[in-house]
Amino acid sequence: MTGGPGAGKTAVLELIRQSFCVHVKVLPEAAGIIFGGGFPRRTEGETLRAAQRAIFYVQRELEAAAMAETAAVVLCDRGTVDGLAYWPGPEDLWDTVGTSLANQIARYAAVIHLRTPTEATGYNHENPLRIETAAEASVIDDKIAQAWSEHPRRFVVEPAESFIKKAAQALEFLWQEMPECCRSHEIPGLAGPSDDS
Repeated sequence: MTGGPGAGKTAVLELIRQSFCVHVKVLPEAAGIIFGGGFPRRTEGETLRAAQRAIFYVQRELEAAAMAETAAVVLCDRGTVDGLAYWPGPEDLWDTVGTSLANQIARYAAVIHLRTPTEATGYNHENPLRIETAAEASVIDDKIAQAWSEHPRRFVVEPAESFIKKAAQALEFLWQEMPECCRSHEIPGLAGPSDDS
């Protein structure tokens, strides 16, 4: 799951954690681990590059650890490709971490992109780790959209009048991606095995 700051990724993933079957593993956001742990939060220069390298490696290792478990589905709060939206200067992120955009895109079976709301449509300023204004978040969201644009299975969820509608659309996309063993569990509010719709 991806999207700019304030798009609702963490909230939707918490709904999934509470509602989907036990075979669905939800990973924490690597940036939250890094910055919540005290890594300097700067918006320019080598400190920003260092932060993005740290986020890349933590994300990759979170995914590796989850794949070693028995989860049928692993959901990420952002992916390694998101780093392109934050990387300063020349586009050398992949050379710096020893990989390529194509290799990183291939790591993910599907991408659900929650678009960031504008100030008028509900941008949330209450996350203490969020430093971006609504306008800055929108620019980052556009960069994330560009970074993931080559993924063949990218689903986009636009901002909605209410977060509940947006979350329901994201959950529906995800529900369609679940293996049959996980789809047999009924999820309130979604078309499940006992619904006629």
